[in-house]
Amino acid sequence: MEKIYIFDTTLRDGEQAPGASMTIDQKYEFALQLARLGVDIIEAGFPVSSPHQFEACRLIAQNVKGPVIAGLARAVEKDIDAVHDAIKAAETTRLHTFIATSPIHMEYKLKMTPDQVVENAVKAVSYARNKFAQIEFSPEDGTRSNLEFLYRIIEAVIDAGASVINIPDTVGYTMPDEIGHFISSIKNNVPNIDKAIISIHCHNDLGMAVANTLSALKNGARQAEVSMNGIGERAGNAALEELVMSLNVRKDLHQIETNIDAKQLYYTSKMLSTIIASPIPRNKPIVGANAFSHESGIHQHGMLSHRETYEIMTPESVGREASEIVLGRHSGLHGFTKRVKELGIALSDEQISNAFKVFLSLADRKKEVFDEDILQIAGSVLGTESKFYTLDYFNVTSGNAAIPTATVRIKVDDEAHEEAATGDGSVSAIFHAIDKATGVKGKLEEYHVNAITSGKQAIGEVSLNVSINGTSFSGKGSSTDVLKASARAYISALNRYKLAAENGGLKNES
Repeated sequence: MEKIYIFDTTLRDGEQAPGASMTIDQKYEFALQLARLGVDIIEAGFPVSSPHQFEACRLIAQNVKGPVIAGLARAVEKDIDAVHDAIKAAETTRLHTFIATSPIHMEYKLKMTPDQVVENAVKAVSYARNKFAQIEFSPEDGTRSNLEFLYRIIEAVIDAGASVINIPDTVGYTMPDEIGHFISSIKNNVPNIDKAIISIHCHNDLGMAVANTLSALKNGARQAEVSMNGIGERAGNAALEELVMSLNVRKDLHQIETNIDAKQLYYTSKMLSTIIASPIPRNKPIVGANAFSHESGIHQHGMLSHRETYEIMTPESVGREASEIVLGRHSGLHGFTKRVKELGIALSDEQISNAFKVFLSLADRKKEVFDEDILQIAGSVLGTESKFYTLDYFNVTSGNAAIPTATVRIKVDDEAHEEAATGDGSVSAIFHAIDKATGVKGKLEEYHVNAITSGKQAIGEVSLNVSINGTSFSGKGSSTDVLKASARAYISALNRYKLAAENGGLKNES
């Protein structure tokens, strides 16, 4: 068995997905979980793009131990200096620098000749070689680049100090056979390629990201760039959980292993879903609700006879055997804190105190409190610095002979704003009242309600997408009261809008 490196880009490329932006606390929290999961490299962000990105990278570099901490930079000194300043405290630092190499990108985006692109790439790597423990170079839109030109630029940047060469399928255009040939050609035609690790970064525009990554690994790549739940630009990236389990289940075919603790996959996926307020599709491989469900009579009969008739892996292998009853109304702060830590959630003393208050309120309404409840509670108190708007109070009057009317009191920067509005239904009335109280008008695009825990008093989780000034923002809220969950979800989306407005930054598609 040969080991490959898992380079996680959830916090960089993943966060660039519309509606997936995270607060500094949330990025740090998820980075800690990635370390527990066992990823080899965490791409913490794009430091030069905003103070928010810089601070998140700095916090992760200072406190997350184990994985290499990487930061992204264009092939310019300003970006490289920002990465250095942000991640210099990490145990092991890596610069990930890139420049476009496809004819269409060089001509229309960079407006550079191929010679100028090589010159800039070499200059950037040479400038950075004494600032970082490792340097990774990506020829952006690599799979649509001329192979002979790639051989040339890759050889030049390795000579300049790059130790990892990443080939991005930036627009998800390539097929598995093509990308396999691409990687093997680079391996066989770059004279000094033995001095570097070949990496692969695949986007999922045609649904080929995991298949392309596997093909690249089969042909010589030894680092895979992935994101949890496959989030990222447009249709996203190769999904970490799908790649890892493909390698685990088909070891007979791939003869490749990773450092990933697969039993952490499900929890990590759920944590990310909570943080970015994006529900996991029920049919999502590995982590979806239906992944280990069997409704067909034929399937059920087979499963009862022998589990392997319809399961190629077990729920336990990806961590889906979570304990059920955890805590109740008689539990104290000590027990609650202990369970939070056992679940791998890192909260400050203040956040623990706030979470415990929410827990006690929930425990008074429910006989049983589950791990999923605690995960939701923890998610609700993370990133408090981004709460521009908070729900202080709401009341709804409705009935089959009355016009639904809602009154809300919203704290806007600690100042209370109370408004009332009508709507087609109770939820619509609440949203209209929130619009009036905040002065921000959103257009509801998607609205979903799910029961995320068991029993008649289950927590209801509302996830939604709201369009504000032409941009979509996601929100998620949970409560045993679906109307309260809806209000929280809508306010969550408005907070993401405000955060984006304050911390707008550069984006790329490497």
